[in-house]
Amino acid sequence: MGIMNGKVCIITGGAGSIGLASASLLLQEGARVMLVGRNEENLARAAKTLKASADFLGTTKANVADTQETQKYINQTVAKWGKIDVLFSHAGISGVVKPITEYPEEVFDAVMAINIRGSFLACKYGLPQMNDGGSIIITSSIMGVTADPGVCAYATSKHALIGLMRTVAKEAASRKIRVNVLAPGPIDNSFQSKIEERLTEVVGEDGTEFLNRVIPLGRHGGAEEIARSVLFLASDQSSFSTGSIFMADGGMNV
Repeated sequence: MGIMNGKVCIITGGAGSIGLASASLLLQEGARVMLVGRNEENLARAAKTLKASADFLGTTKANVADTQETQKYINQTVAKWGKIDVLFSHAGISGVVKPITEYPEEVFDAVMAINIRGSFLACKYGLPQMNDGGSIIITSSIMGVTADPGVCAYATSKHALIGLMRTVAKEAASRKIRVNVLAPGPIDNSFQSKIEERLTEVVGEDGTEFLNRVIPLGRHGGAEEIARSVLFLASDQSSFSTGSIFMADGGMNV
């Protein structure tokens, strides 16, 4: 039996590399997993990659910033498997890299909607449908504990998620529901590649090489490495951890 045997899990942003790697690991440990994403084709591709039966894996298309669609993915999960044990609020967007005086207001608003409102709604509507003793994991970032020029929207949103997590952790503690932030550094995936393309223009050199120089371990992380942190926070192995920021950044925050 796996350490997640019988547990019901939701992963928003589930079709991306970290969501997919986390789903794979949770499934291997016996969990039932609902992948939530904005694009049906990406969700179908992710489900095909995971090769799990419909008894253990489901997908649902949703805009996480929308109240009704949040309620939909939560209710669909509960209808399929029963109350939720793990809520992994991972969906997020990066915005653009521009000085604050040039930052497009509509992009700022979009980042706030997906990154902050999405997790707020997940917690608001997810908590009443969770089993006592469950776990909420919210993805922040290295940019949740530091900042760089040009990323005002992304850094603001990721800082805000830490405040949200700390509040919900205290509110949910009476039900023994743990709430933590996972804060990855640069990961070797398409999401990060798009950021580094924009970073290249700002720093005037290859953005990937630039970041590898400032990461003490000297490299980007892998999605599978982040997934192992997700499994730890989702499982009873982290039974005395709540209200915390778990860094997975190769030492970049030091």
